[in-house]
Amino acid sequence: MAKPLQEYQRKRDFSATPEPAGKRQRGKQVHALQYCIQKHDASHLHYDFRLELDGTLKSWAIPKGPSLDPKVRRLAVHVEDHPLDYADFEGNIPEGHYGAGDVIVWDRGIWEPEGDPHASYAKGKLRFRLQGEKLSGVWNLFRTHLAGKKEQWMLVKSHDDEARSEAEYSIVEAQPDSVLSDRTLVSRRAKVADQPAKRPAASRKRASSTAKTALPDHLQPQLATLVDSPPSGDWHYEVKFDGYRILARIDGEDVRLFTRNGHDWSAKMPHQVQALRKLKLKSAWLDGEMVVTGDNGVADFQALQNAFDTERDEQISYYLFDLPFFDGQDLRQAPLQARREQLAKLLKKDRSDVLNFSADFDEPVQSLLDSACRLGLEGLIGKRLDSPYVSRRSNDWIKLKCQQRQEFVIVGYTDPKGSRSGFGALLLALHDSDSGALRYAGKVGTGFTATTLASIHARFKPLEVGKPALAKPPTGAEARGVHWLKPTLLAEVAYAQMTRDGVVRHAVFHGLRDDKPAQSIDLERPANKTAKNKENTLLSDLHLTHPERVIDASTGVTKREIAEYYADVAKWLMPQLKNRPVALVRAPEGLSGELFFQKNAGQLHIPGVLSYEKAEAGQAAMVLNRPDSLLGAVQMNMLELHTWNATDKDFDKPDRFVLDLDPDPALPWKSMVEATQLTLTLLDELGLKVFLKTSGGKGMHLVIPLSRRDSWDQVKDFSHAIVDYLAKLFPDRLSAVSGPKNRVGRIFIDYLRNGKGATTACAYSLRAREGLPVSVPIWREELTQLKAANQWTISTIRERLAEVDDPWAQLGKTRQMITARMRKQLGLT
Repeated sequence: MAKPLQEYQRKRDFSATPEPAGKRQRGKQVHALQYCIQKHDASHLHYDFRLELDGTLKSWAIPKGPSLDPKVRRLAVHVEDHPLDYADFEGNIPEGHYGAGDVIVWDRGIWEPEGDPHASYAKGKLRFRLQGEKLSGVWNLFRTHLAGKKEQWMLVKSHDDEARSEAEYSIVEAQPDSVLSDRTLVSRRAKVADQPAKRPAASRKRASSTAKTALPDHLQPQLATLVDSPPSGDWHYEVKFDGYRILARIDGEDVRLFTRNGHDWSAKMPHQVQALRKLKLKSAWLDGEMVVTGDNGVADFQALQNAFDTERDEQISYYLFDLPFFDGQDLRQAPLQARREQLAKLLKKDRSDVLNFSADFDEPVQSLLDSACRLGLEGLIGKRLDSPYVSRRSNDWIKLKCQQRQEFVIVGYTDPKGSRSGFGALLLALHDSDSGALRYAGKVGTGFTATTLASIHARFKPLEVGKPALAKPPTGAEARGVHWLKPTLLAEVAYAQMTRDGVVRHAVFHGLRDDKPAQSIDLERPANKTAKNKENTLLSDLHLTHPERVIDASTGVTKREIAEYYADVAKWLMPQLKNRPVALVRAPEGLSGELFFQKNAGQLHIPGVLSYEKAEAGQAAMVLNRPDSLLGAVQMNMLELHTWNATDKDFDKPDRFVLDLDPDPALPWKSMVEATQLTLTLLDELGLKVFLKTSGGKGMHLVIPLSRRDSWDQVKDFSHAIVDYLAKLFPDRLSAVSGPKNRVGRIFIDYLRNGKGATTACAYSLRAREGLPVSVPIWREELTQLKAANQWTISTIRERLAEVDDPWAQLGKTRQMITARMRKQLGLT
């Protein structure tokens, strides 16, 4: 008998395709059956529908995708089984390989078969219920007698509350994007459409909608994705303003200004409110940036903050760039170009100096970016011309930041991987300004074309040498497979930043330079950069052993980068550690090795660590109150930080409790959002203020600060009562009993973390998982916009911290207690 995945593996070359090989199967842990639907732009755009059964994903290719209309039957061609870990696969299958094209996860969740699924599958007649991010309700899959090389099945929606007419609503058109990421996917035929008249049918349909819609009370803004280089296609570019993102809600005379986090700032900007009121609009949402320009005409963020501090809002200009709602119409599905044309017409009525239209520029993007950088601007914002407005970070809006750019000496190169030819990356170096010796400065692997890869590689052959021309060459993974060169060639490279060790990050190749001698090349240092570097001395005294050790093989993140991360986030992290006993998850050999959970300092050499004996704290404990202690823990190979619910001011009186929502891993993220909202509703009724954060794994953490009054047992009993109350109200969704068997298809609300000495992952802590996700505090208004609990990682969190006010700024100042009334509400005496 053939193995279940034999056909799947026979069709694929896993040395070239990024698809999972299917050798890593899920263990025997009890869980609900998962399903996924992948949108796949292969020879034809189609949807791959997959149901978990007997350790694999039974799979069908559905050319037109699912329909919510019970009258519509969708052809489903039965294809080979896929491995379970394929359910998370997104990426590009290279040309020349089976299924070549882009893949995104369009939907995912759990499925519940009616009756015996094995017997039903064998008979060719499956009836089941879906609980997913997009699909829900009862569905049917049945085998037909239609002729074909493969079995022809049909997918049909049952009549229930989730059914909708296809004429009124097409779910594949209304919700086209990934549920796991910001990726979208347009068919290859649509990609060649250059003119507005050739837009995909869905885009034309969006532009013509005139249905009246109630003005929403709140609106989350669309956010841009940082990219290294301009994409191809139809884009326009605006100035990237250095200001505050503000959305304006207009309902007749009622004009309100909201920050991106939903805070009402109308009172701070009366001049802007009055200017918007004079437009005499019936209803609208407008999106823009509040800016104060300096003497040089460039936005000055410090001047903007000063204007708020001194209540001089007349200095603030409101640059408007989008119009998601107008005059009873929801324009979010209309193309960007149409929304901006309407916005420009509205602003022609303005006679003030307060409101401005954020113009776009009809020039080559590289020329625009060069001009923006010369003027001292932050960079550019690019927007796809036919894109809709979505309330999340999107690839349809991009950020191009002004980069630093200079020449580097080429001292080596790596071999190409996959389908790439020539070489993989160039190893760069600079001359030390004091000694004159060459020092390693990192790699550049992007910005090359097939032509430059070939022509540059041809110049390397006569320059190859046996030893590196570096005083301290890289070691470990950085040096593996490197071909060393005489240091005679120069590369002009742009880069986003340079680490404290002098290594470039996010580098892009711009060309070879033959007009300068290699001996003259050292680091160009702007005067203000030198001063800033002197101020940032947190890492300077840290002796980091094995800094180049790769901690996460999936990303190549090194121990040095772990230290840099914790140094960068210390401002946000240290208040969460202050006086609070902490346990460390240590990974001496990285994620691939054994992990150690350590609650006491023991033999760890951590500067400034406070150690407490069992007689003092009830058990051995340690506290890290200083940034150098935090980095000392990194030197001891720490990855995660887990904290108590009490501080060393009183070990016996907790100052908070935590509810950890821990899901069956097969559940869709939508279920986690709903469970969090249900829990928040009960806590609101009790009168308790709650602070939210992602776990960095699968779930959410709700943190409820308390005044130190009750004992550990009293607080734990109270949190247990909350969980019991919720589980009785929603037994099909929530569980109050721990263990995988008790949360199949449900979410366990873990109250057990509220006992003395129990810990929870600290806010801003890395998590010891592939990609190194981060546990991140969020505003309550952001909950419905989240894609997952691990959506921020070591590589993306800094951008968020630079853009978002601290959601936990008031946590330490919140004073509340568990009252008799609260206990009575939960049935506690």
